[in-house]
Amino acid sequence: MLTATEEKELLNSLPISEQCSTEEAEILVTLYESKLKKYHTPTLAKPNESKILFGSSSVPNNRLLNLMQLTPEPIQSHPTTPMKMVTPTSISTPNVARNNDKNLMKNESKKIKSTDNQLMQIESCDNSALLKLKNSLDLQVAEAERLYYNCDYQQCSALTEGILKQDPYHEACLPIHISCQVELKQSNKLFSLAHNLVDLYPNLAISWFAVGCYYYIIGKSDCARRYLAKATCLDRLFGPAWLAYGHSFAIENEHDQAMATYFKASQLMKGCHLPLLYIGLECGLTNNVRLADKFFRQAQSIAPDDPFIMHEKGVICFQNMDYDGAESHFLGALERVKKIKNGIIPPRWSPLLNNLGHTCRKLKKYKEAWEYHNHALLLNPQSASTYSAIAYVHVLMGHYDEAVDWFHKALGLKRDDTFSTTMLNYVIDQLTEEKPPYPDCPDEIPKFNIESKVATTNVTQNISEENNSVLPSVTNEMSDMSMSIEVDMADASGIVKE
Repeated sequence: MLTATEEKELLNSLPISEQCSTEEAEILVTLYESKLKKYHTPTLAKPNESKILFGSSSVPNNRLLNLMQLTPEPIQSHPTTPMKMVTPTSISTPNVARNNDKNLMKNESKKIKSTDNQLMQIESCDNSALLKLKNSLDLQVAEAERLYYNCDYQQCSALTEGILKQDPYHEACLPIHISCQVELKQSNKLFSLAHNLVDLYPNLAISWFAVGCYYYIIGKSDCARRYLAKATCLDRLFGPAWLAYGHSFAIENEHDQAMATYFKASQLMKGCHLPLLYIGLECGLTNNVRLADKFFRQAQSIAPDDPFIMHEKGVICFQNMDYDGAESHFLGALERVKKIKNGIIPPRWSPLLNNLGHTCRKLKKYKEAWEYHNHALLLNPQSASTYSAIAYVHVLMGHYDEAVDWFHKALGLKRDDTFSTTMLNYVIDQLTEEKPPYPDCPDEIPKFNIESKVATTNVTQNISEENNSVLPSVTNEMSDMSMSIEVDMADASGIVKE
């Protein structure tokens, strides 16, 4: 019900330091800070949380996930050959069993050494009492939530899977885990999880939320709406179900129903700006730009530093032909995204880079537009629109040869792209007018004087007059020759016509 700023003010107003000792106050502040909102802007982990979870580092990786006793799934060498663990069996020979025992002892000693090193890293914390929170699943769920709203879905999925291995039905972790599976399109995992939840907890909203999300990612919106509506009936204040319920309408361009659902969610979630953001998106899709800008302003009053809101406000400015304002909004969103991982941008933000490229193209900054589109292509290499945007920038720069190559790449990914087809035909026409078909091609086609030799039938008459004595034999021979000449001329005339 509270906004992010109101939550911070409430936390600062608590007299924790007056009623608790230093160590107790640090523990309480750490636990309260882990419950604060994280989706109002991309954030880094709090200092105490990063020390507890990751030691001296604030960025989780595979080694640091092991530090929290959370091991992501091993990478298989081949997708069709599952990995198998080598364990001693009762049928094995004594030599094999002895070797297996030695290997197990080596692995255990390595684990002990690694845990000792990890504990030494954690003991660098100022408060030794914080070590008791090292295995706290609540802190790990808070870190997973932060990673999710930072669009780092791979790390978030690895973390939530590790949490669910220890507590398979952690109430706070399940919504984040399900949402992460929706973003990564992991339909098989979500199918099995939804079945287990419905079998065990048929009266909980999270179970039917998982079922609805499964049908949502496989494209069956009617079934998704049915189960998401059931989840909202079981728990009226379950925010993720309301948002997913609105998404199921929005994906089928049912804008009125989607906005009605988002309005209901905004009434139940006063401190959350996401329903207002999605209402503005739907208004923008119905070409109601002024109303969309109004809802974006309301959302920004709740979360002023959210890059998603800045991005959508930039889109509104672009539609209003305010390209300078659009560029400032897009650059502001890009700066906030880059602060999290020292310039590394998640693939989710490729539309932001493309929109920056379009804006720079409108401002005739062609080189900057080309750089932004190339950066977006690195994040999403299979985007046909990015290829066509790069080709269009090449056209405006006068690089027609490069534009033809990029348009062909775009059509290779999307054959029915009308813009790429039209522009490709235009560029090819320009090339035929401006460039010769081959090097050193003359401007005019040269004219060749060819004398045509036509065989006449007068030859036979002259020969017959001169040689009357041999008329029968000569006439026979000349008749053969005239026939052959006529055949040759018929063939020649046929070739000329063809």
